[in-house]
Amino acid sequence: MDINNFFYQILIPINSEKRTNRIFNIGMLLLISLNIVAVILETEQGLYQKYQVFFNGFEVFSVIVFTIEYILRLWVCTKDKKFSNPVFGRIKYAIQPLQLIDLLAILPFYLPFIGVDLRFIRALRLFRLFRLFKIGRYSQSLKTLANVIKEKKEELSITLFSGFIILLLSSILMYFVENQAQPDQFSSILDSMWWGAITLTTVGYGDIYPITFIGKVLGVLIAILGIGLFAMPAGIIASGFVTEIQKRKSKKRVCPHCGEELED
Repeated sequence: MDINNFFYQILIPINSEKRTNRIFNIGMLLLISLNIVAVILETEQGLYQKYQVFFNGFEVFSVIVFTIEYILRLWVCTKDKKFSNPVFGRIKYAIQPLQLIDLLAILPFYLPFIGVDLRFIRALRLFRLFRLFKIGRYSQSLKTLANVIKEKKEELSITLFSGFIILLLSSILMYFVENQAQPDQFSSILDSMWWGAITLTTVGYGDIYPITFIGKVLGVLIAILGIGLFAMPAGIIASGFVTEIQKRKSKKRVCPHCGEELED
């Protein structure tokens, strides 16, 4: 048996229907999730001091698993034609976004061993939260979301650009309407953009608000406009989800005799 091909089939999720691949993905999802929970719980000083040995032991275990996974991925990536060169292929694979996230997730653990300033290490420990982004590799739901955003990027880009234009116009109008009445609140267009963003998103903190009649009318119109503005990307993404799910269903093969789904 080709050991490289064996690990490639497990580590590179080209076929999520394979049992070994599913088991590995579920195990990694569980480990990553527990890591995020551990990072959160460690911020409770009383809890961390009481269970410091457990937290440290779990961190060492997790880093070992993530390191082995990272090394194996670099080793077997040459099975892919895009990374077939034993040297440059691995370098090309290593600088991909997901591989950089994997590296950042384990890097803080090893830096003290090469004499890096410990004060710098404390800041880098936040990079452990990059393990959260590793979930994207193993979660079919996040892959679906990524595919939807990729497919609808043009529509979403147009919507976001339109939102920025509306925000800019709203801020300019509100600045000229309210500046004389409230020079401390609407002192510049940039300050007005804070009010515009909060109003368009319908959050409404209430720290800055118009007091003139024209300003109030303008504020109502902008708030109503914001409801429709942010409904547009939601509709685009919802439509993309429906299309993506239909594509996935159409790719599934069904046995003509028993009606069960067949693996590729």
